[in-house]
Amino acid sequence: MTKTRITMTQRGYDKLRETLEYLKTTRREQISEYMGSAIADGDLRESAAYDEARMQQSENEARIIELEDQLERAQIIEEDTSGGIGLGAKVRVRDERGNERQFELVGTYEVDVLKGKISDASPIGQALSGKRAGQTVTVPLPKGTAKFEVLEVTYS
Repeated sequence: MTKTRITMTQRGYDKLRETLEYLKTTRREQISEYMGSAIADGDLRESAAYDEARMQQSENEARIIELEDQLERAQIIEEDTSGGIGLGAKVRVRDERGNERQFELVGTYEVDVLKGKISDASPIGQALSGKRAGQTVTVPLPKGTAKFEVLEVTYS
């Protein structure tokens, strides 16, 4: 069975690897110590601390498996050197009302809307992809459309 590739930036890949390393080392050790403390307290049949430690261990191991899968399927996309908008681009746009916004185009698993990181698969990401500064894009939204003028495209 062929696994679907996951596109991401090098920064996104590095962050996943860093998180995975933390979960495998530091977090496992913390949970182990917590579990040891709960075991030392006595009767495990009625130990809420032990049950909590086992739940944390289970969640941690599941997250490790998930991250390993994502890293295995990762396809790192290099930045677009032609000046067009691609994965990893920081894009400054102006909407029809004159409001400016900044987005960073990232892979699906890197999305963080509060930090302005939007997926390349989102309606805005798809509309911006390949565009250059000075171009206008129309984005289909649930209630109509929005137009954005691309003001600036940078890669960090």
